Amino acid sequence: MAAPQDDMFSLCVDPGKVSSCVEVRFIDKTKGKGLFARRTIKKGDTIFVERPVVSSQFLWNALYKYRACEYCMRALEGAEENARRLSGKPGLSLPYPELCRVQSDRQQACPHCQVMYCSSECRQAAADQYHRALCLGPSHEDPDHPLNKLKDAWRSMHYPPESSSITLMARMVAVVKQANDKGRWQTLFSQFCSRTANEEEEIAHKLLGEKFKGQLALLQGFFSAALYEDHLSQWFTPGGFRSLFSLVGTNGQGIGTSSLSQWVHACDALQLPAQQRGQLDSFIDQLYKDIEKETGDFLNCEGSGLFLLQSSCNHSCIPNAEAAFPDNNFLLHLSALSDVQPGEEICISYLDCCQRDRSRHSRHKTLRENYLFVCSCARCTSQADEADVTSEEEEEEEDEAEGEAEGDEMEDEMTDV
Repeated sequence: MAAPQDDMFSLCVDPGKVSSCVEVRFIDKTKGKGLFARRTIKKGDTIFVERPVVSSQFLWNALYKYRACEYCMRALEGAEENARRLSGKPGLSLPYPELCRVQSDRQQACPHCQVMYCSSECRQAAADQYHRALCLGPSHEDPDHPLNKLKDAWRSMHYPPESSSITLMARMVAVVKQANDKGRWQTLFSQFCSRTANEEEEIAHKLLGEKFKGQLALLQGFFSAALYEDHLSQWFTPGGFRSLFSLVGTNGQGIGTSSLSQWVHACDALQLPAQQRGQLDSFIDQLYKDIEKETGDFLNCEGSGLFLLQSSCNHSCIPNAEAAFPDNNFLLHLSALSDVQPGEEICISYLDCCQRDRSRHSRHKTLRENYLFVCSCARCTSQADEADVTSEEEEEEEDEAEGEAEGDEMEDEMTDV
């Protein structure tokens, strides 16, 4: 599964090696590039499978014991172990345990810093690509190590639900540090979209909150102390760091992996008599209810990655494609939601299902705040005459946010007293 560094570079940079049915085209200065079909694609077809240029698990997710391969983000817990932890039921037993695909006997740790990998292939791939530059060795638990100080600073600024990670930026630097041809990798990273200074500030504001300017400067200091590289000196200036931060904030594609989810999908595919099917479905339904009660919505190993082809996909509120991670690792599968004709643009949704069901005004607000554009897809255009009405769900969220803010202010006042 793992690829040598040069092969991985070619895989990411050459769309022809990923799929012959799509091509990237420049559209205009506003939308930039887009992904287009070169031939007819049928509903349900896998358009392409793509490996990320670089990826990383979220820091809070890892801290909360969501164990994932340090390289490919494959969940390391077996399905039963995962279900027991998430449901809070240590004695739980899953039927059909043979459907769990986690191979614990293949897992390996870095001999120096003890981070875990799902296989020797992933451990070697990480070492070849970036890990030698980031390995903490015996200092992996030292809070004063520059890399650990950087991670702690990030965790103190960006709380769950996480949407980005400073470790993704760290791995970008490490990749260039270890590369023989540093210029090729810099060129690769430059293919992801860039933003104006004002837009970059808006993105930093969204990720870090009201005190983002001071926090961004603090992060830059920790980032430079831990990772400075002469070939990337522009990334360590205030403007360059802000641009790098913006690149990761707008292009990072969320990755979710779960051995339990993979087990459930395998159960769904079983050919069973009606009674057994009903019993199994009831068991799974109750399991998810127990998990929701114990853990809430945080079910997966979560992180983000930079995908060259996927980042070329523009947004639509009526997407004709969607990304998924069915292999329980970082491989992104882009599948068609409807038939796509030759020359037609392939669009995904930057909104989740609940957000897509909201009013045009609410959708635009979310896209403007998070991605800094106004959607002009067919659905939004057809709803242009609708009143700017905020969805009920969003009003409830805003009321909750205001209540939390008032609570924080009250707590600050009490602390000051």
